[in-house]
Amino acid sequence: MKHPRNWILFALLVFFWSSGWSTVKLAVTEVGPLNVAFHRFALSALALSPLLVYVGRKMPKDKRTLRRLLLLGAVNASVIVPMYWGLVYETAGVGAVLTYTQPIFVFCLCVLFLKSETTWQRLVGVFLGFFGVVVLSVGSAGFFQGIASPGVFLLILGAFLWAVTILYYKRSLSHVDPILTSVVQQALGAIFVGPLAFFVEGVSFPLTRSYLMLILYLSIFVSGMAVCLWLFLLREEDVTVLSSSSYLIPMVAVFLGWLLLREDVRPTSLLGMGLILVGLYITNRPGS
Repeated sequence: MKHPRNWILFALLVFFWSSGWSTVKLAVTEVGPLNVAFHRFALSALALSPLLVYVGRKMPKDKRTLRRLLLLGAVNASVIVPMYWGLVYETAGVGAVLTYTQPIFVFCLCVLFLKSETTWQRLVGVFLGFFGVVVLSVGSAGFFQGIASPGVFLLILGAFLWAVTILYYKRSLSHVDPILTSVVQQALGAIFVGPLAFFVEGVSFPLTRSYLMLILYLSIFVSGMAVCLWLFLLREEDVTVLSSSSYLIPMVAVFLGWLLLREDVRPTSLLGMGLILVGLYITNRPGS
């Protein structure tokens, strides 16, 4: 990355999003995935709104930017729903692993639509990291034994849609303040997912201590703060480098799934983690 400060911000992002998978996995044991997504969007928008007023950000005046923000919010909602639904069928570790196939989609979309130039070092780094994710998935929970699971399809669909939002934001909305963009995303997510949750699951909010702690952490830190960090880094850094660096997240998520949820981790996971780290180094080293 270009600045040492961004590595610190990225480390915070990795922690928030890695721990988020175990948090969501626990949350969907208490209420349906659509309700979890709705609660996350709504509470995150509420948590960020005072910050938006404090920094004095205003909605853009031009209609083109407003339409793009609306479209981004709609697609972002379509990202979260299959991710959370997929976790009903898969472990937190496998969910993170499959979702972070996103960098390979980003790489391909950037070459196709942004005409991004790439070097052989970056190509090797991206695919080495992707191969590490594949090995990690084998080691984390016997991924290939459940290759036909609906959770696998949902999580990979979520990864592809996430890659689309990354490319769209970088290309069309990187001039908009990240805090404003995040608030709009969360608010529109609640508007889109709320009716879906009502008709499919019926809206419910468990008033248990455990669920309140989970959804508040998920909304404020995993969603609110982390999304702002992600959008800020997208404005500052090369989109392919940033996406490939996020291969670290499933690695940490698998470890946290083992530590917090006692999910199985096999020795091959260490090989997958090593490949991810090597791919990360190759992608980020000077000249790549």
